[in-house]
Order: sequence, then C-alpha cells, then structure tokens
Amino acid sequence: MSGATASVDYNPPAAAVGKLPPNGNPVVAHKFGADPYTLVFDGRVYLYNTYDVFEYDAAGNVKDNSYSSINRLSVISSDDLVNWTDHGYINVAGREGAAKWATQSWAPAAAHKVIDGKDQFFLYFANNASHIGVLVGDSPVGPFRDPIGKPLISREATPGVKDVTWLFDPAVLMDDDGKAYIYFGGGLPEGQAAMPNTARVMELGEDMISVVGEAQVIPAPFMFEDSGINKVNGLYYYTYCTNFIQEARTEDSPPPGEIAYMVSESPMGPWTYKGTILKNPGHFFGVGGNNHHAIFSFNDSYYIAYHAQTLSKAMGHPQGYRSTHLNEVVFEENGDIREIEANFAGVAQVGTFDPYALNDAATVGWSAGIATELVEAASESKGPSVVVTDIHNGDWLALSNVDFGQGAASFAITAAVEEGGIIELRLDSPEGEKIGQLAVSSSENGAGWQELSTEVKGAAGVHHLYLVFKGKEEASLFKLESWQFSRS
Repeated sequence: MSGATASVDYNPPAAAVGKLPPNGNPVVAHKFGADPYTLVFDGRVYLYNTYDVFEYDAAGNVKDNSYSSINRLSVISSDDLVNWTDHGYINVAGREGAAKWATQSWAPAAAHKVIDGKDQFFLYFANNASHIGVLVGDSPVGPFRDPIGKPLISREATPGVKDVTWLFDPAVLMDDDGKAYIYFGGGLPEGQAAMPNTARVMELGEDMISVVGEAQVIPAPFMFEDSGINKVNGLYYYTYCTNFIQEARTEDSPPPGEIAYMVSESPMGPWTYKGTILKNPGHFFGVGGNNHHAIFSFNDSYYIAYHAQTLSKAMGHPQGYRSTHLNEVVFEENGDIREIEANFAGVAQVGTFDPYALNDAATVGWSAGIATELVEAASESKGPSVVVTDIHNGDWLALSNVDFGQGAASFAITAAVEEGGIIELRLDSPEGEKIGQLAVSSSENGAGWQELSTEVKGAAGVHHLYLVFKGKEEASLFKLESWQFSRS
C-alpha cells in the first residue's frame, strides 16, 4: 500500500445525484429502496424497503427492473428524518435467506411487540404475489429468522384468500387493546376493475406469527395494490393504490395510480370510501410507475413514505428502479386527510445531529459517489458492520444540521486503507470553510482497520458537515466505518 498523501489530485468535488442539498428527497442517493414501510422504535424511524438494484443485460446495459430476482429487503433508520443510517440488507428468500421456502421478497411490513417480557420484531413480506411470510428478530435490524418454516398466509391454507389475485403488500396494525391485524391483497379479476374485492384484513394471533379466523373483504373502489393502515383519533384509515383501468371509470371514480383512503370505526370494517390523497409520482416528478406508501407518526407529526423513480431518472435509467421519499401528512379536524404535495424538499429535520457521539460512517444526509457494503468484521468493538466504500477522489458525504456547540477540538475515524488519501472536513458545502484535514494512510503493519485522528479548528454552532475525500485519480482510497468529534 502506498502512503496517503503521495500524488494527491485536488480536483473539484463530485456532484450530488438524486438527493441534492438542501433537499430531503429521495431519503438517500447511494442506493435504491422501494415499497417503503416504517417502524418507530426507541426514538428512531426504521425504514424497510424492497431491495431494488440495477439489472444488466449480456452487453452490460441496464435493463428494465424485472423484480424476479429480488430476495432481500433493505433497512435504514433515522432519528431526525434527514440523516439516515444504512443498516445494509436482510437476506429473506432463497438459499441464503431466512425463509428458504420463498423465492422473492417484496413490499415489507414491520411490527414490534413485547412477548414474555422481551422485545420482538416481526418482518412480513410477500413471496412475489403468491404468499405472505413472516420473520422474527430481537432487534429492528435483525438478524431475522423464520419461526414457522412456511408461509403465514397462502391460498391453500388461509380461509378467505383463495380468490385474491395478488397475495402481497402486507400492512400491520397494533391496536390499543393489544390485538394485531394484517391487511394485504390486490389485483384485478377480469371485468371487476371498479370493485375488484381483492383487499383483505384478518386478525393476527397473539404470537404475531399466526392468523385467526377468516380474512374479510375490504370493498376498496378501483383497488390495485399497496395496503396501508393507521389508527388516528379513534378512526381506522385503510389506504391503498388505485388501479390504472380507464374504461371502467366515471367522473366520480378515483384517478388511476393514486393513493386513496377509506375510514372505519373498527379495524375490520365496515369501511367508507373518502377519496384520494396522493397523486401518482408522474404528476410531481415527471416519471410515473406504481405508487406505494406507508403513513406513520413520529414526534407528534404524521408523515408519508412513498417511492418514485427520481434517483434512477437522475442516473439516466428510469426503468423501474425506485427510491423512497417523505412528506408531511395532515389529518383535518373533521377526520379527512389533506391532499399531499410530493416534492424534492421533503420534511423538516427533527432536531440536530450530534457529532460527539460515535457515528456510523454509513449515516448520510447527502452524498456524491460513495457506496456502502456489509463487512463481516470491522473494528474489534463491532461485529458485522455497514461501512462506506467505493471512495474515490472528489467523492463526499455530508450530514445535515450538525451541532458542534461551543466547538470541537479533534476528529477521529476508524478506517481500512486501500490506496490511501485525505479527508477534508468542510462546513456547509463541499468547498466550504475547511475546519480540518486527516491523512488516511496505511500503518506500519500494513492492512487492517485502524483508528486515526486530527485536530480541528473553527467548528462551532450548527452547520452542515461535509467529509470530502481526496486522493489519486481512479484509485479506491479507503473504507470508512465510523467517525467522532471530541469537544474543545
């Protein structure tokens, strides 16, 4: 390995793609994430996604997303809704997955319940449109295991679902009385576009890995897919995506590809249709596709997570690869949901970011050029970790609204050196005020994870923090596991 500072080229920083400062949408730009679902636990929002990655043809060209090979789910989390920590992926289906009976994993849902005094986390997923499975773990990020070794819901074994065209897109409600319910389904029986009757609800068992009784029909007009469920001010809100069949529509029909909602005083109905609340992504971003969402409450406000092909469009490949976005949701005093305006701005940051905590490097507000990967063993204090990788000259990552307080004295990292390089610490932009610089070079004993530090000056108050990477052109500089400032 060469030293860090030899032949360093000071080229301009790379440009952000997809998520452009100071915007909050899409939530991350270093990876895709479709079919969002959220779980709020211990002051953090955990965001679970279908693990979209580029598919390529024999010539190496990006081809349309077939969805057929997706057998992982991804998870990121945040305590401020702008800076997100990448927790990697969950192997769900297939030989390397927890549910070896399944071939795909789409559209997750998550729930938390204390059972026998222990926190348990349940991850529901669709095996294409054929089954719904469940995994269980001891933390929101796993590891997850298959507790039953078979589908939770199937046409063969589950009462009330044999006529459901698409057995997928689960959502889970934990009610105030301790009971839980699962909502799912979709698809269009021939000639039934106006009232497909393919949405279902049924009670979950106390163990969360079984179902009770028979699934009940939710009579959702122009139902297509994407079940959602929330309880707000004593009312149950069932939300879903409408279908795209035009010839069955009248002036009073919900528009195609929009998020619609129904209301009930009971978790299993009867339901009253109310209207649509979120237009198709094509209306806002100029690139359409299916619409998928989840509404959640965090810090006394409501938000909607939904996907759109904004990142793949910015990369030149709007071919079915989707990214999650957030916007605020308002419930009116009369119980109606105000129409939602999707945009790139996103939502206001909740609080500030603490630079004096030991922060995973894979916590990102904005980025340019970097990627993340799961490594089996990084620093001795941690087991498998998600680290920042694919770092090249000019790349950078940034954190939003970092609160340095009265001032920082030093900056430390844990990194694994490849070619070596420099980290410039800058405020408010990739070319903003430089508060420090850290040379990342190989140690005397060669490869491995090592701790490095440097003094900093001028870091006080609240600023966006940019870590700008410099080094040899075309070289992979280093991998970054964690970082931390110390106070003056």
